[in-house]
Amino acid sequence: MPDEKKLSLQDFSKEEIAEVLKDYPSFRAEQVYLASMQYKEYDKMNLPKDILAYLGERYLATSVSVHKVFEGKDGTEKYLFLLADGNMIEGVFMPHDYGNTLCISTQVGCRMGCAFCASTLNGLTRNLTAGEMLGQVLSVNVRQGGTPKDRKITNIVLMGSGEPLDNYAEVTKFLRLVSAEGGIHISLRNISLSTCGLVDRIRELADSGLAVTLTISLHASTDEIRETIMPVAKKYKIAEVLDASRYYFAKTGRRVVIEYSLIDGVNCKIGDAKRLARLLKGFSCHVNLINLNYVKERNLKGVDKKVADTFMATLTECGISNTMRRSMGNDIGGACGQLRKKFIGEEENH
Repeated sequence: MPDEKKLSLQDFSKEEIAEVLKDYPSFRAEQVYLASMQYKEYDKMNLPKDILAYLGERYLATSVSVHKVFEGKDGTEKYLFLLADGNMIEGVFMPHDYGNTLCISTQVGCRMGCAFCASTLNGLTRNLTAGEMLGQVLSVNVRQGGTPKDRKITNIVLMGSGEPLDNYAEVTKFLRLVSAEGGIHISLRNISLSTCGLVDRIRELADSGLAVTLTISLHASTDEIRETIMPVAKKYKIAEVLDASRYYFAKTGRRVVIEYSLIDGVNCKIGDAKRLARLLKGFSCHVNLINLNYVKERNLKGVDKKVADTFMATLTECGISNTMRRSMGNDIGGACGQLRKKFIGEEENH
């Protein structure tokens, strides 16, 4: 946990802000909380100077700012966020007919080491606080013209840089903050959390009462293949990951999504599809197929349309619900697996 000066108002619930301001009239805490959800800096808050000074000595008004925006041809926007300590993270805004989705980061970098992902190239720098995660949501909501009541962000996916369950305490606090009544109040049903399969944490999340959509990054139908592309597979076998996923479904009633990136020469044969179908038979899940997105530092590539179509058809014939994810933001490095750490002064933008 960072020291108090590094925390922002977004790190606190309405009740916690009330406790911080317990020596002031109660309505002042309400005003501060609303200003926090509107993502205002102290100089934009219509509050007494003594309260602003008291808060300013202890906490940041905000800890995340939009440093740069890259606009994709499909309407996707990739955000380069600057953190208060100078680190950079990325997020992606994806407009849809049914609402707008924001992909956020949960760590600066990642230590999971997946062979197809850019986020892990330089390892893990640090965890984000719950307020830094909420700051991503609030800053983009404001930028898009939204307010806490008239949200322009309707869906959140925790699929940016980092492994969410590797930062469990802060991620679960974020989920409570972002879904809290009186704040931006985004329903947990509209939030997806993607994990490479930290079994103990999946079970803990199932017991937490935070019934988000759980997305499992599986990407292989055998432990041997999975270990070649995902180091976490050396600790957690596929059977353990799926057992934990079934437990999550049993506790929450939420259908689990299985993510499977099709990688040329690695996991894309008909036999792979049939093995995957056998693994998932009888499980209330949906397979989200992804044609691997290009990451220049990785010596891996996606498959052609015929291979993808055959894989999909095989799963369907075996009775497994599946779709191919529409890649958004590929032209700006904002697609799945393409997000990475960024630092001020880097020449490369994507």
